[in-house]
Parts: sequence; C-alpha cells; structure tokens
Amino acid sequence: MKNKELSRIFAEIADALEFKGENRFKIIAYRKASKILDELTDDVEVLARRGQLQEIPGIGEGIAKKIEEYLTTRGIKKHKEALSGIPKDLLKLLKVQNLGPKTLALAYEKLGVKNLEDLKRVIDNGSMADLFRMGRQRVDNIKKGIEAFVRTRERILLYEAFEISDEIVNYLKTCPEVEKVAPAGSLRRMKETVGDIDILATGKDGALIIDFFTKYPKTDRIIASGKTRGSIVVRTGRDLRQVDLRIVQSDSYGAALQYFTGSKAHNIRLRSIAKEKGLKISEYGVFRSNEKIAGKSEEEVYKAVGLPYIPPELRENRGELEAALEEKLPKLVNLSDVKGDLHVHSTYSDGLSTIKETAQHAKALGYEYVAICDHSKSVRYAGGLNEDRLKEQMSEIEKLNDEVKGIKILKGIEVDILGDGTLDLDHELLKQLDVVIAAIHMGFKKNVTERIVKTIENSSVDIIAHPTGRLISTREGYDINIDRVMEKAEEHRKLLELNATPNRLDLNEVYLRKAKDIGVKISIGTDAHSVADMRWMLLGISTARRGWLEKRDIVNTLSYGEMFRRLRS
Repeated sequence: MKNKELSRIFAEIADALEFKGENRFKIIAYRKASKILDELTDDVEVLARRGQLQEIPGIGEGIAKKIEEYLTTRGIKKHKEALSGIPKDLLKLLKVQNLGPKTLALAYEKLGVKNLEDLKRVIDNGSMADLFRMGRQRVDNIKKGIEAFVRTRERILLYEAFEISDEIVNYLKTCPEVEKVAPAGSLRRMKETVGDIDILATGKDGALIIDFFTKYPKTDRIIASGKTRGSIVVRTGRDLRQVDLRIVQSDSYGAALQYFTGSKAHNIRLRSIAKEKGLKISEYGVFRSNEKIAGKSEEEVYKAVGLPYIPPELRENRGELEAALEEKLPKLVNLSDVKGDLHVHSTYSDGLSTIKETAQHAKALGYEYVAICDHSKSVRYAGGLNEDRLKEQMSEIEKLNDEVKGIKILKGIEVDILGDGTLDLDHELLKQLDVVIAAIHMGFKKNVTERIVKTIENSSVDIIAHPTGRLISTREGYDINIDRVMEKAEEHRKLLELNATPNRLDLNEVYLRKAKDIGVKISIGTDAHSVADMRWMLLGISTARRGWLEKRDIVNTLSYGEMFRRLRS
C-alpha cells in the first residue's frame, strides 16, 4: 500500500510550508491528510480506482487530486515545490523541542544553519544567542531540546516497534518450518523506546526460516543471512529499521526467550539465585552439573529455580524476583480488563472521527463506555470548544445515547488549566459533565506544580491529564514536583491519567508504581484523535503492567455503574 508513503509526503509538505511561514490553514490541512493516510486501513490505491478518495473522512477535493497525481506519476508537484530551496536535513530539526519554524528559518537565513551539526556550532559559539529576540535563556532551552533529540533519535517509539514486530511475527507464522516465534528484548518488556527489533524462533530448518525471513516484502536490504541468524533493514514510511531473527533449538526455546528478553540486571540476579541452589542458567537451559533440567518453556525455567513465572514487563530487577520468592507478585492488569476509554477527541475539536463513529468503535472493542473529551476554548489551535459549542456537543451526546445502544457515551471535556490555576470554562457548566479532565497545554515553566495542585482542589475536576507533560522523543516535561501532586491527588481522591499516546505514556512506569504505593487511582485514556488511535490502549496497559498495576488500581476496569459512582464520589 502507498498509504504510508503518501502520509510522509504530506507531512513533509506541511513542515516545509510551516518553515516558510505560509498559510496556517494549508499547513493544518496537509497535517490532517498525513494523519488520516497514516491510520487508513484501506488501500488508498484501491479507493482511488473506485473513485472513492473523497469518501475518506477529512479528504477533500484538493488532497484527493494530489493523491491521484502521486499514484499516476509517483510524485507530487506541490511536494517538490514546497521543499525547493530548503537543505535536505534542515526540516528534521523541527523535531527539536523549543526550536520553532520561525527560529529555525532565522538561524538558516542569518547563520547558515543547514543541519544538526551547524545548529550545535552556532549555539556553542554564541552567535545563536545574538539573533533578534533570542538571548541566552532561549538558546539554553533549545540546547536541552537537542540533547533530548539526540538521546532518542536512534531509538524507536514502542508502538512503532510493536507494529513492525507484530507484522513480521505474523509473516513468519506463515512459514511451514516455523514452530514457535516471538519478539524478545526490550520490545517484549514493552519499554517505551526500543533499539533494534529482536525476534526469536524455533523450527525444523533454520536456514529455510532465515531465507523466508529475508524475503519479507518490506525488506530494504539484507545485512546477514545464515543458518541460525538473519538481519534485515525494513522500510516503514520515511524510516529504515533493523530487525534481527535468531533460530534456536526447540528444547532451548524457553531458556533463550527468557535470556534474550532480559533485562541484563534481571538475568544477573536470576543467575545469582540459581547459583545459590547449585544451578546454572544460560540461553540453552537450566543445568545441574551437566544435566539439563529445564529450557523448553519460560515457565519451566523459572520453576526450576523455585520461582513462579515472572511477566516480561516486570523483568527490570526492581524487586520482582524478591516478590516472586515471597509469592507477592502483583496480578497484573490485562487489556481484556478494560471497560472503557476515558479520553477521546472528536470532530468537535481536532479529532478526525465523529462522536457516533467513536461510540460505534468503542462498542466494537467490547467497551461499556467512552468519554468524549475535546479541548476547551484556550486551545485555539486545536479548535477548542467555548461554552456554546460544549452545550451543543452535550446535546448531541444525549441524543446519541438514545440512538446507539450497547455503549454509554460520557459527556466530557479536556479543560485547560490557565496560568493562575483556574480553568477556562465556567464551573457550573463543568458540573453538568460526566467527566472533567484538566490539562496544561501552555506555560510549561510557569508555576506548574501550584497550578495543578489548585486544579486538584477544584471540585469540578475528576482527572489530571498527562501529568508530567513529557513527550518521549522531544520534550522532557514540566518543571513539576510530582510527589506533591500525587499526595494532593490521594488527599482529594482525584485520578491521575496514564495517557496512552505513543509519544507520551505519561505517567511513566516509575511514577505509576509510586502512585500505586500511596493509593492514587489511575485513569487510562488513549487521547485518541481518531477511532484508529483507540488501539493505543494496549500501550497504556503495557505501561501500567510495567508499573506493577493491577486491575483494582485502574478506574476504567470498573463497570459503567461502578466507574460512574467513583467519579461522582
């Protein structure tokens, strides 16, 4: 399918237009088209042949013509035109936190910045700070953004790695020689970012399996191909990612899966426990002297050492082995425990799906409820709702609750926390909603802790959204005392959100475990801006599991009635 490639092209057009300071509405249109195509499950070529491009929600006549132009000529004139005059690597710098398109354009025009090395140079020699309206403080903030950008550039967001791995694992399952296959490494532990993607398999003929692996349709190039190991580079949209496959003997599959899932610290501690019992663990199995006593399954490996099975998400040497020895491992939450999504956007603000489409999709997922929480009026760039628009939406939701059976649509809002800690919508109106999520979208360095604490004390508010404000690949987050926020949330029985957006996963696993320890309940919301994004609940659950959370720690594992009573309390 050409969906991903077209998505990349429209994103690049938007970046280029933003860099050149062109019409904001055109930029928004191209970004919207990029997102729609990235998440479109139907083949855009098939839709074009049927003349159905404009039936895709959000795709108008202008974008449809450009899609047809690409499918016919393998290029888009507007793409070439937008990128003209811009150095090849320059637009990549827009991913650097605190470096906006206007500042980047100024650095390019006045200082000749064309790439990351140029940017570092003009920061180090002081010339960046001398630019109009810059100054040392702004430059220091950009420098911090560069550090975050460099730190994450070589790693893959969990969801991207998961999608690549899942597709390749399913491809390998079609190979007759494959008996068992699974991802390994940090991906299997569901870490928020992943390096190379590691897959483990066992089967009748390793060489044939590796050969089948290298013929994966999205392979860009083959790095290695042997009897037991293979490495390929696959193309995913605009990026290239390395995937490694290792073939092991069937009687060692469990031991190898345990060994290559890691983490290193977990494995070292496990081997230490085994040594105390006169055992030796390796990727080939568990041995007493020269006798192999386990290795076929992971459960067998842990049992041989006197331990219950430890879920991959816990294998970080953060007390999980001690808990296992004392039979105190948590009964981790599962995706099947989720009864609803408590943070979804619609076309009323910046979402791509209507409320009805969202409700029908939530019903198809087996949910009992879904909360529509569009932005409030301060977030103008996202079409935030004023009081009148919110009332209009509330009225529509009431009608849809009569029309769409088998799912309860909750009236909600993602209301903005202003600079003084007040909210940007009327208190009496907020009280009429089923769920109120409060969030900071502006003023990240301005008294964040005090603003959130004041919000927690506000009786209108149920949930604090993405509490630390971090973006994994670009932003460190707010300057916030999260311990104080958690203590205040526990005092007022307010919920903290685990935002399941791939680039957020906020709260992270460390803070989630701390929240659990002090009794703060968690709400998982996908922050979905289309029905396709609601699949991110998997990321929320995986992060919750890494934070040792159980079903009882998460409010949206409750039935509709129980959850609603919890919010009202």
